[in-house]
Amino acid sequence: MHSKELSSALERAGRVVVKIGTSNLTGDNMLSERKVAGIVERVIRLKSGGREVIIVSSGAIAAGMSALKLKERPRDVKLLQATAAVGQNELMRVYGKLFSSRRQAIAQILLTYEDFENRKRYLNLRNTVNTLLKMGVIPIINENDTIAVDEIKFGDNDNLSALVAVNLNADLLILVSSAGLHAGDPKKDKNAPLIPLVTELTKDIEECAGKSTALGSGGMKTKLEAARKATEAGITLIITSLGKDALVSEDSTVFKAGAKLSDREHWIRHTSKPAGRLVVDDGARNALAETGCSLLPSGVLKVEGAFKAGDTVSITDKNRVEIGRGLSNYSSAEAEKLKGKKTSEMVKTTGHAGPREIVSRRNMVLNTR
Repeated sequence: MHSKELSSALERAGRVVVKIGTSNLTGDNMLSERKVAGIVERVIRLKSGGREVIIVSSGAIAAGMSALKLKERPRDVKLLQATAAVGQNELMRVYGKLFSSRRQAIAQILLTYEDFENRKRYLNLRNTVNTLLKMGVIPIINENDTIAVDEIKFGDNDNLSALVAVNLNADLLILVSSAGLHAGDPKKDKNAPLIPLVTELTKDIEECAGKSTALGSGGMKTKLEAARKATEAGITLIITSLGKDALVSEDSTVFKAGAKLSDREHWIRHTSKPAGRLVVDDGARNALAETGCSLLPSGVLKVEGAFKAGDTVSITDKNRVEIGRGLSNYSSAEAEKLKGKKTSEMVKTTGHAGPREIVSRRNMVLNTR
């Protein structure tokens, strides 16, 4: 069954995003040209099957350490950023040399979270990469570590690769790490069984992820976050170790694509960051969960954070358990005045006519879906 699901996922995919973890590019915390060459050969083999391939590559800081002859990873943020700046150039030099030997053109794209959060930049990214793919070029994407402090701190290319896959309407996302998902840490327990197929991200799966801790700097937690983003966009995801001659080995876990959220819904849930929080009463919580209605001001108990009309807000119950997310029709200052009010009182409260809802249902995504 596992081999069948794995083969099927690979065979059906026309556009593939491949995330390469640092451990598959380095040795002794230094960039390994031999390992990069192995990745290049496998990517060329994947592309030769008629697929479009996008790479999300880690390794910039390790490459910078190699170039600067640093024995330890810098702890100071400024030095870490400087090392990444040197490393990006070195990483692309090695990629360029090896892909050029196979007569394959590549392009470098450096991104931050803002490139996904800003809708215009989000679409510009899609247009640029689509153009590169039509030209037969392989884009190589990485976080812009030189300016994105949080990205350096968390070292999370798993979620980046998921956002890239969603942005580009990919068919398949492959996270190349050290192993698939096991019901335990395979480095500590050789008998920890592989979980070959995940059809739903349940609490049991999340618990297994907590036990399987040997999967790169992002950890299994970020890989499951990536899996949720991908599968909710209708994209199959594979967590795998490198195969002998291919990117994917039998030590893989396939996460089957689920029901697809619309592009707008997915952007609200996974890409836009909440600028504030609306705490609602039990009646509003039940109405949202059971009937999927809009959020009216009468159901709002508290307004937290500073946000503008059109910003994403988190909607939670009194215990701060998130019910969903949506785009607020009002600023935090206006929402503060409107909370608990009846719709008939809204114009008098704000001094102008506006939407009857604090968050309209069409601009809301519930976690119950």
